[in-house]
Amino acid sequence: MPGKPLALDDIDHQLLAELQADADRTLRDLGELVGLSPSAVLRRVEGYKAGGLLERKVAVLDTSQVPDLVLAVCLVTVERQTPEHRRAFCDLLKRTPQVQQVYDVSGVWDYVVILAAHGLPEVRELAERLFEADENVRKLTTLFVLDPVKTGCAVPTRPMEA
Repeated sequence: MPGKPLALDDIDHQLLAELQADADRTLRDLGELVGLSPSAVLRRVEGYKAGGLLERKVAVLDTSQVPDLVLAVCLVTVERQTPEHRRAFCDLLKRTPQVQQVYDVSGVWDYVVILAAHGLPEVRELAERLFEADENVRKLTTLFVLDPVKTGCAVPTRPMEA
């Protein structure tokens, strides 16, 4: 379970934005961008990790460069929302490498699931295994991504300025 959110100052917000834009930069480069020494940047990054804010660093691939990749958005409504059903369903999705993102949402749908698969046959197999074989799934709609206009995983660390 996540701990208490870290108290962030202006430099933290700037450093986190820079890390999300390109975590491959050196500590010296990051320090120059935010006005800190490399060792001060390292202390802050280690604090983000220890506090649970910085979960991991990953490489982000350009999906248009991956041959035969199909992105699909699956909208799912389930019958029962008991803690046991939710945990089992979410655990299955978390264990499936082709599942990129899962959101528990409000409204008509209960979950939004983003899949990345190699070709339509793989999407079909995944849909059958993850959703159609589950008697708790009441409704499924799959939307195929025609053009990923904007993708990313960077999140704002503070509200927009008016």
